[in-house]
Amino acid sequence: MQIQAHSPHKLAARLGFWSAIVIAVIFILFPICYVAILQIGGVFEWTNLADYTAVSHDPTAIYRHAAQAMILLFTLLYVILLSVIYEFLPASKRMWGRTSLLFGLGFAVLSGSHYFMQISTVRLNLTRGTTEGLTQFVQANPAAAIAAINMLGVTLFLGLSSLFIAPVFDNGRIERIIKIAFYGNAISCLLGGVAFIFDWVALIFLTVNLGMGAAVLVAAIALTIRFHQMAR
Repeated sequence: MQIQAHSPHKLAARLGFWSAIVIAVIFILFPICYVAILQIGGVFEWTNLADYTAVSHDPTAIYRHAAQAMILLFTLLYVILLSVIYEFLPASKRMWGRTSLLFGLGFAVLSGSHYFMQISTVRLNLTRGTTEGLTQFVQANPAAAIAAINMLGVTLFLGLSSLFIAPVFDNGRIERIIKIAFYGNAISCLLGGVAFIFDWVALIFLTVNLGMGAAVLVAAIALTIRFHQMAR
């Protein structure tokens, strides 16, 4: 990516910088919330909605809702980040950037809808005790329809978006790190999709939880550095 001297590109670089740094913070805080949930409430294994309702307002709820809100924010910031990257691409690479942005929008709509539903409709209905028909919309239920929608966004759309944006980075050491991180995220996400289809729980954890989390964090930190260089 190259920057031109006029101010609109400087502003775009600053927007990219702040989007990347917030994404990095999200992927540092998210595992902290995850560990807090495990420490306070232990490992929750889905049985039925009645059992989940009984524990849905325990002390882990604040960490669970915080984690969900952070991932919702990530879906929005990811689209902003791709839009900023697209602004700096030469004509020869804009097809890759445009395709990545379109898949990124799909990810934001699918996964963003899922997480917004968790912190709004699902939370409010559980608080009111209105649970009829809620089973297919609770994130804790691994067989819920909403889980499949979220995994479609995370594994296929985010995976393909990462795959198409990776080749645009080839200018120096920092961009090579970004490229590798996006390729790593693409592999992790797409493998996670296969694992979800065949219910390979261990592989889902390794790819979607660990692999994607690490790859996005590395990409976000490297992009923060790169946009800082471009905004000066």
